[in-house]
Amino acid sequence: MSAAERSDIEEFDEWLDEVAAALAWHDGDAEATIRTLLADCKHLREQLALAQIAMGMGFTRGWSPCPERSAELVRRG
Repeated sequence: MSAAERSDIEEFDEWLDEVAAALAWHDGDAEATIRTLLADCKHLREQLALAQIAMGMGFTRGWSPCPERSAELVRRG
């Protein structure tokens, strides 16, 4: 097994552990878990928008946070 394959497996295991932990927090209720995660996402997007408004461009040397994941994934890819 190559190092890249091992890394993918470890990353999947970590993701699976996070999913299991989120479900366990809600006693296995998938709908409640999803509702909580969506509420958290909404809250964090609101916080990001406020931070983006409050910070100046000079503070970040032109960088600006992006609320959409798709833009981040395009930059990575």
